[in-house]
Amino acid sequence: MFQTAVQVDTGRYSQCIEASKRIRWDIDKDVIRGGHFDFSRKFLPDSLSKVHQLDFLSADEQRLISQIQGRTYANMFGLVERFINAKILEVSRDHWLSDQTALEALMRFSEEELKHQELFRRVDRLIADGMPPGYSFVPQPNDVASVLLSKSTWAVLALTCHIELFTQAHYKQSIEPNDHASALYKDIFLYHWKEESQHAILDELEWRREDEKLTAEQRDHAVDDLIELVGAVDQILQAQAEADLQYFLTICGRSFSLEAIDKIKTGVLNAYRGQYIISGLEHPRFVKLLRGMTSEAQGQRINEALSPIL
Repeated sequence: MFQTAVQVDTGRYSQCIEASKRIRWDIDKDVIRGGHFDFSRKFLPDSLSKVHQLDFLSADEQRLISQIQGRTYANMFGLVERFINAKILEVSRDHWLSDQTALEALMRFSEEELKHQELFRRVDRLIADGMPPGYSFVPQPNDVASVLLSKSTWAVLALTCHIELFTQAHYKQSIEPNDHASALYKDIFLYHWKEESQHAILDELEWRREDEKLTAEQRDHAVDDLIELVGAVDQILQAQAEADLQYFLTICGRSFSLEAIDKIKTGVLNAYRGQYIISGLEHPRFVKLLRGMTSEAQGQRINEALSPIL
């Protein structure tokens, strides 16, 4: 028996194509332009890094933590875009022999995600040129992608939509208005934001399309998968927070008490949870979408499962 076709909003896919054509950019010509990072300035703004809450650190030490977090921030996007691209290529299969406008929009999405991965590899190399050796990005992108892609498509698209939405919020609310950051760092996330704006729309379209296919039982299982995915992200953040703490302690030039070290570690982990989990889960658009696709009982299950993080 053939599955009932899910209606496709061709107009919104078409709008994403037009926007993609209009704002298309090149890594070297438009973004990096032979530039370098200004290490006399912070990378991530305080509203994301939360370094201002570590008031026992000097201004130079707070700036260093901002730069370490800024490097991890770029690497985290390179990480998540690995599994996002794989999932987008997978769901594009539904459009192969049907709506070619939707197919083109998703192919552009995929091409842009590959470009973003290369951009963030370049960012890491440029930052490495100006920082002492010893930094380590713990998670392996292919291994993480394999784990995440083993979950239901609904859950992966939900996580993807959550990521794309917090990307928008971070840039508009924190990075763009920050006048004290390295200019190149701001430019990188300006251009990233331009293309991610279309990706967030496509994520929503594909997530809704997937949701329409599911039975109540399948959706209930998908909710459990989403909870597990957010938990897996938190495990990554805990490991990376520890790695970034150790790197900071190695290169900062002074020793700290055990109490101070614990405060720094907690501060970095809380910042990462805020950046990669809470800012997405609390995004008004994501809240509205999730509530529209889940029951009150499922929503309560999500809240209870994630309450230790939130």
